[in-house]
Amino acid sequence: MQIHVVRPGETLWLISQRYDIPMTEIVMANELENTNKLVPGMALVIPTSSGTYYVQSGENLAEIAQRYGTTIQEIVRANQLQNPNRIVAGMRLTIPIHKPAIDVNAYTINTGETGARELQELGRYLTYWMPFVYSVQEDGSLSTLDDTAMLQSAAAEQIVPVIAITNFSATAAGSGLAHTILSSPELQEKVLTNVLNVMKEKGYKGLNVDFENVFPTDRENYNQFLQRAVERLHPEGFFVSTALAPKVSGEQQGLLYEAHDYEAQGKIVDFVVLMTYEWGYRFGPPQAISPLNQIKRVLDYAVTVIPRDKIFFGFQIYSRDWLVPHEQGQEAETFSSQEAMRRAIQYGATIQYDPIAQSPFFRYTDAQGRNHEVWFEDARSAQAKFTMVKDYNLRGISYWVLGYPFPQNWLLLEDNFTIRKRV
Repeated sequence: MQIHVVRPGETLWLISQRYDIPMTEIVMANELENTNKLVPGMALVIPTSSGTYYVQSGENLAEIAQRYGTTIQEIVRANQLQNPNRIVAGMRLTIPIHKPAIDVNAYTINTGETGARELQELGRYLTYWMPFVYSVQEDGSLSTLDDTAMLQSAAAEQIVPVIAITNFSATAAGSGLAHTILSSPELQEKVLTNVLNVMKEKGYKGLNVDFENVFPTDRENYNQFLQRAVERLHPEGFFVSTALAPKVSGEQQGLLYEAHDYEAQGKIVDFVVLMTYEWGYRFGPPQAISPLNQIKRVLDYAVTVIPRDKIFFGFQIYSRDWLVPHEQGQEAETFSSQEAMRRAIQYGATIQYDPIAQSPFFRYTDAQGRNHEVWFEDARSAQAKFTMVKDYNLRGISYWVLGYPFPQNWLLLEDNFTIRKRV
């Protein structure tokens, strides 16, 4: 795959001629609804023959080599380049392909047949799957989940199913509930017994603990609960993982962060999912949801206290549309990247790209005269995240959350990595 950013006046036909491929292939790869309408700044993935790359304006060999996990010397040798400093836009290069192997996880929030279809459609790209969620109750019991059809799809697609438990809900932060469980060894044991019963009954192979908004005073209790979980689950052949808030230091303050002990959890559990998203919060002002400059700060800290082969890079695949100017308490609309591009086309918006956050955005005025700002993910931002996973040599990527169509992501994921199957 190659990424092409649409310039003013370009048509799909012109782009297909440039890369010498049929328009239908570009349409299919990007799932374009209207082949007659493109907007400036729109990023398209272009299917090219294996190992073929067309140089983009302003690029150099170092950038291309980094993107594909190869070296300048290998590209020079493969193309018999006389002068590696003289490459021009449109030049066709053969790229020696080196695809690192990673694990890929995805959470789902849809259940039943809907969730099952999502796993059927994307199962080839997944190592693990975590249905959200089995909620912990004050007496140590668990809520129920309609996961039978999803478990069948996971088995058919060779995806490892992981039971996810949490303390919070859409209406409750869960701090008090977490304290009730974590301060009582008896309730902790009851939770783990119930988790094990569900795992054995339904065929789950691992546990993901996503306790959020935990009181700072419960930090050690949380660590002890995770240690107890490992001691209960490992002898049964199951693994334990956690979801961690995006911290940039061990001293970071705030209810989201203080009880998430990166160093301790990195030692206790089998792997962690860094929730590196939600800077662009739905009730906050418009901004990139997963800005790469902020994610880098999290990773720079995480790799100092957690083994790299235990770290999953958290990747959100939804978009947000804020009314501007933003008013306190006003909620942004959340939808897919495909919908974001559809709106850009509908309103004739020029898509811009923030080079610091490595994220696309655009602004438009709706039929009622209201101004909007949309931040989303596209092929460029996805590729930037994949490059970061390679640069930090992480175990893999964890998606939050399936159900938001983003075809470019999956094509680029497969183009960048070999995805492990552990079944």
